[in-house]
This record gives sequence, C-alpha cells and structure tokens, in this order.
Amino acid sequence: MSDPNPSDVLRGGEFLIRDSQPADIFCPELLNEEQKMIRETVEEFVEKQIKPYWAAIEVREPGLAQRIMEEAAAVGLLGSHMPAEYGGMELDTNTNTMISEVLGPAGSVTVSLAAHTGIGMLPILFYGTDEQRQRYLPQLVSGQLKASYCLTEPESGSDALAAKTRADLSEDGSHYRLNGQKMWITNAGFADLFIVFAKIGGEHFTAFIVEKGAEGLTLGEEEHKMGIHGSSTRQVFFENTPVPVDHVLGEVGKGHLIAFNVLNIGRFKLGAMVCGGSQSLVSMSAGYAAERKQFGQPIAAFGAIRHKLAEQTLRTFAMQSALYRTSDLLQDRKKSLMEQGQSFADATLLAAEEYAIECSILKVAGSEVLDYVVDECVQIHGGIGYSEEYPAARAYRDARINRIFEGTNEINRLLMVDMLFRKSMKGQLDIVNPAWAVQKELAAMPSFEIPQGEYGHELKAIAEFKKVILMVAGGAVKMQMDGLLNIKEEQEILMNIADMIIDTYLAESLCLRVRLMAGMDTGHPQELYDAMLQVFLHDATHRIQRSATDAIVSFTAGDLQKTFLMGLKRFTKYPLVNVKEKRRLIADAVLARGGWPF
Repeated sequence: MSDPNPSDVLRGGEFLIRDSQPADIFCPELLNEEQKMIRETVEEFVEKQIKPYWAAIEVREPGLAQRIMEEAAAVGLLGSHMPAEYGGMELDTNTNTMISEVLGPAGSVTVSLAAHTGIGMLPILFYGTDEQRQRYLPQLVSGQLKASYCLTEPESGSDALAAKTRADLSEDGSHYRLNGQKMWITNAGFADLFIVFAKIGGEHFTAFIVEKGAEGLTLGEEEHKMGIHGSSTRQVFFENTPVPVDHVLGEVGKGHLIAFNVLNIGRFKLGAMVCGGSQSLVSMSAGYAAERKQFGQPIAAFGAIRHKLAEQTLRTFAMQSALYRTSDLLQDRKKSLMEQGQSFADATLLAAEEYAIECSILKVAGSEVLDYVVDECVQIHGGIGYSEEYPAARAYRDARINRIFEGTNEINRLLMVDMLFRKSMKGQLDIVNPAWAVQKELAAMPSFEIPQGEYGHELKAIAEFKKVILMVAGGAVKMQMDGLLNIKEEQEILMNIADMIIDTYLAESLCLRVRLMAGMDTGHPQELYDAMLQVFLHDATHRIQRSATDAIVSFTAGDLQKTFLMGLKRFTKYPLVNVKEKRRLIADAVLARGGWPF
C-alpha cells in the first residue's frame, strides 16, 4: 500500500521542526451543533445505561456486558467509525474522538467497547477480504457478534513476535491447526470472534479469524484483576483447533503489520478515553472538596486542595488539547488520502500509521495524567477515597491498567524516539539539518533580544524546547555515527528524549489552543487560559531541564558536555511565573462550575 504523501498536511513527528498556527488545529470549543447533539446522546447513554449498573458491573453480572454492548450498538456506538456499506455511521475522526472521550468515564465497560470496536473490528476492516468484511463487520456493528483480540502469550507481551502459538497446514490444504495459549484476552468470556496471531510452521507470523465454538478452543477462568472488574479477561487455549484457510486475515507472514498498525489506533483511542476519565475525576474531586468541611469550612477553601484541583485541571486540559490536535491531523490526512483515491479503510490505516509517534505520545501522556488525577482524587476524598463503597477507589483501581494496555508506557517511549530516527533515516522527516542548525547556534553569541508580540515568551519557549530535543537527540546520533555510542542500548537516554518530546507536544498543543481561544467567546476570561499556559510552560521548563541534563551528562564529557549544558541553560529561560496565584485562578474556575469547566 503506497502513501501519496499529501504535502499540505503536517507529517507525523514534523511538529519538532515545523511551526503550526492556531487555525491549523481543532479543539472541543469548535464542535458544531450536530457533534454537540451526538455528545449529548453518548452522555445520556453513559448516565442511563451504564452508571446505574456499576455495582452489577463490578461483580460481572452474567450477560450484563453483552447487553450494554448491544444497547450501545442500538444508538450507533459500535459502528460510528465504520463505513456505511457495513452498517456503520462513517462519522468523521473528530466526532469519533469526542465519542471515545465521553465514553472514557465508563471504566471497565469502556474497556469492553474499545476492544470490540478497535482491535476486534479494525483488523477485519483494514486487512480482511471483501467476503470477510461482508460476513463479519455488519454483525459486529449491530452487536450480534462480539470480538476479541488474541496477541499476548505467557512469554510474549511487548515482544509480540516471540509468540509460540503455531498453525500447521493440513495435508489436504483445506485448513490450519492452531495450537497454543493466549492470555489477558479482553472480552474472551463472551466473544463470538477471536482475532488470533500464530506462526505458520513455527515461522510465519500470521493473523486468523477464529469463531466461537471451534473444536479445541477453550477458555480459562476469569482473571482476578486489580481493577476493570466489569470486563471479561481470560486465557484462550487452542488444541488442534481447525481454522479454514479462507479465515487467514491479511497475508501469510504479515501478521506483524496487523498487530502493530492496529495498535496505533488503539493507542489514540485509549488517549481519548483516559482524557474523558480525567475530566470526570476533576468533577468528582471538585464536588467532594466543595461539600467536605473541616475546621469550619469546605476543604476547597484550603490552598493545598486548590493546588490539586488546579493541577488536575491543567494537566487534563493540556492533554485534551494534544488529543484534538492529533485527531484533526488524522482527519485531514485521511480526507486528503481519500481525495487521492484511497479507500475509507486504507486512508484510515495510513493516517494512523503516519501519526504513530503522536498516538504513542497521547497513550503515554494520557495514562499518566489520569494516574495523577485519580491519585489526587483519592487524596482529596481522604479516608472515604480509600473505601470501596465510594467511586474514587474503583476509579483508582481501574486507571492503573492504562499504563500497560496497548504497549507499556516504557515501550511507547522507546518507540516514539525509534520512529523519529527511522523517519529521518528514510528521508521522511528532515531532523538532520535542523539539528545541525542548533549545533551552529551553540557556537554563536546568544541573542539578548526580548520576544515581541502577544505570547512572544511562550512561542520562544516552545521553539527552544524543540532546540533542546534536537541538540540532545542530534548529539546522541552523532556519537553513534562516530562509533562512540550504541543508542539502542542506552534506553535511559531514549526515555529522556521521549519525555522532552511529550512535554513539547503538549506545550505546543496547549499554546495553539489558548491562542485560538483569544478570538472566541468561551464563557471564560482569557486570563484563565493564559494562566494554564504559563503554569504548564513554567513546569515543563524544569522537567525538560532535568531530562536534558540527565541525558547530556550520561553520554558527553569535556568541552562537548560544557557546550551542551551552556546551550541547555540558554534554551530554557522562560520567565518566572507566580504559579500560586495562577493555580488559584484555575481552581476558582473549577469550583465555580462545580467540576470540569470546559
């Protein structure tokens, strides 16, 4: 499948070397009336069809998960991202992002829905034959069939290609026999369809469609998990399970393409869902803080609690800004590819592949923002937050899996840097010349020019964050080219670079959104948005200083180290911010609205 490379759309990873403008992005404030109506429908579904059944969901009431999925299908939630020819609604990417975000607070139900609509359905849409698509997708959209995805094994998690499940062709060539074991399989307890990865002849990694009831297919007991109790998670066993040859999905030996490309979309959707979860927890925290009294006043009056509410809100707002910015990039690229003749499925797949770096950023940042927000939610609730009788405890348990799902955060950090280097080596992204320009700048006298214009300091700070990344990453690559460093063996350095990339992408996305808000009637003073931007940049400056210092000291010495450290000092000079007063302003907005205010 070739990529026509529409030049008018920002390429994946290109944010590091190319500026964007506020008009280039999308954010929730730009939702149109139709999208708002869809959001209200999804919100109503969560309120009426999920929340009343939390207790039953937690104890896995038989048939409840299936029933909720079928009710979701009835309002179009299982097919909003599917082509109309298979019964889907074929909604645009931004609308689907909004749907995933609103479903986020649904906890373990969200896990079941996401597994079905994402890694369960998309492999068939992207890689299935016409006959496979016509046979399965309409029933998956309607909820008649439920799907699961069988990749992980006891000895192969992050290293998926180390799988031991094998498939052997029968003597008459009519079918394969599957033998092996899969574990941590979401929806396994009620799935009608299993996307299974196995090695043909023990060598060729291939995907198969296996139907429920196939001979030799058995399930383990439900796993006793820390959280997401309402989702079904079981082991799946195959013992000489016959699979017709026309149930091979995609090409023989090309299963890795399915596994890895579908995960890009899975990471993006997870980012959207955890962002929605964070927003609901901000509201839960604010509501309790306003009600709970200590020392004769609501705890929301205390600075320590207001700091927590502000930080929960700020981090979530920055994450949401990056989420919708990426969503719009995906949508624009998909549209451009379809205009050049690509099918709906191929354009969707190619767009996700293009922005794989950004999808990993969202997965990591979103899951870690949620972890911070839910932890502080429990803290604000105090002892009640630790009680299983209250929702904060369930949210805390449910949140933890997201740093493991869809590739661990460690793997995703390594991937985003590896993908950046690969794009550069393939000529898809020129980071060599910008990195060289930074090296030359280090040798020149520093400029003492004060940034001019509105948001001048903020724009300069973000531009110089990028210089720090190019300086460190470029220096590490140069050391490798000189035979002085094997960067693949220096995971700590790669993680430092990844952390700077994440901070920079969120900072720029937040800045673009704040600048866009300056010309809109949002119901909030611009001072509120400016406060969030300034606090985020203040904190990000310190985080980037630390990450860059750790990396520089670990692979340089002598004059080069001195030069890099002087450059780092030059590139991290964002003005001081009264973060206490700015955070109080943010907390005031949250408390005035009684929860998430945007």
